[in-house]
Amino acid sequence: MSAADAPTVKRPFFRRKKTCPFTGPNAPAIDWKNTRLLSRYISERGKIIPSRITAVSQKKQRELARAIKRARFMGLLPYVQHDTDNAQQRR
Repeated sequence: MSAADAPTVKRPFFRRKKTCPFTGPNAPAIDWKNTRLLSRYISERGKIIPSRITAVSQKKQRELARAIKRARFMGLLPYVQHDTDNAQQRR
């Protein structure tokens, strides 16, 4: 059997290994006062984005969640962001 006769096998999609953005030599520190950094990990509705999407490690995800909650408590970040356009359409 030659190479031309062999059935072609599709290779599975190559998925790149995700690395945590908070580990490494030049990684930013997680701080509750850094609202620009924290807002990258909050959805439009104000929810914390899960680590399976952001590729943050488990340990750093806990630190990140704690920092976001602390910033919310101190009034630097909103708890919930209401969509004003949808609220007016529902009435």
